Amino acid sequence: MYALARPFLFCLDAERAHELALAAIDTAYRSGVGSLLASRPKPVPTEAFGLRFDNPVGLAAGLDKNGAYIDALAGLGFGFIEVGTTTPRAQSGNPKPRMFRLAQHQAVINRLGFNNGGVDALVRNAERARYSGVLGINIGKNKDTPNERAADDYLLCLERVYARASYVTVNISSPNTQGLRDLQGEDALKRLIGTLREAQERLASTHGARKPMLLKIAPDLDDAELDTMAAVLLSAGIDGVICTNTTIDRGAVEGNRHAAEAGGLSGKPLFARSTRILQEMSKRLGPSIPTIGVGGILSGEDAAAKIDAGASLVQFYTGLIYRGPALIGESVDAIRRRVSAGRTARTR
Repeated sequence: MYALARPFLFCLDAERAHELALAAIDTAYRSGVGSLLASRPKPVPTEAFGLRFDNPVGLAAGLDKNGAYIDALAGLGFGFIEVGTTTPRAQSGNPKPRMFRLAQHQAVINRLGFNNGGVDALVRNAERARYSGVLGINIGKNKDTPNERAADDYLLCLERVYARASYVTVNISSPNTQGLRDLQGEDALKRLIGTLREAQERLASTHGARKPMLLKIAPDLDDAELDTMAAVLLSAGIDGVICTNTTIDRGAVEGNRHAAEAGGLSGKPLFARSTRILQEMSKRLGPSIPTIGVGGILSGEDAAAKIDAGASLVQFYTGLIYRGPALIGESVDAIRRRVSAGRTARTR
């Protein structure tokens, strides 16, 4: 069905197509015909961060910023859903147009800028959802909040979403909020993660349940930066790391008419870069801090390659734009085969 709809969607502005696709998925779900969009894959039970997932294939943050389509998206067969990024106050994001397809590269450039209705709106939507699976909520800071006060924004969001989230992701790696990636520096990261870890333990005591906290990092880090970041995260006791956000590098799409657009590049050109960061960070963190692999997954084999690189789970977003919901089941099946092959090899 998606193969029939895609040519129409690709005739539209990318952001408008995004909105229509979400509305269509929601309509199909509410009409009881969601199974026509995707077949639910067989379970591949997976454990990470102290949580149990029906399968290791999840939806990356960014597709459903306000948590308005949780039930419909979960109905496509994802093993977990991550919504957001949400900020303390509603904000409109950057001026339009701000999303561009690079079809020949199976890629997207976006500079949305954390456009969302604010954390309270997201929480209301999440509380209305019937979905009982693993729900991640991705949190950020408002554009006009200086980095010196960024912790205040993240703390407010953490406190607001804590009761509904299965886990919380701290997003300091989007290239579309000026200065945000500076929070990945050693001193700023120590202060931010230290503050949030203290709040996490306090909230765990208050709510009687400890919710894992993850950090989403950029793909544009060098080895020295990875060394420093891993040391900080190991010391702080973060629960997990998502590798990675979008890239500002344009080497892989040079010559494309949209290559000069500001923003983060996602899709196939991101795969090698994000997978290298995943592999390097997984080695540095070891088994004590699991990772999620995201970036450039356009096939089941891509998803399995992320597992090979050290990920416990995978996520995608741009892959849905180019492949549609069929990519979910294909990825689950590829990971199942890879896991089964690994088990067989170990028993020989």
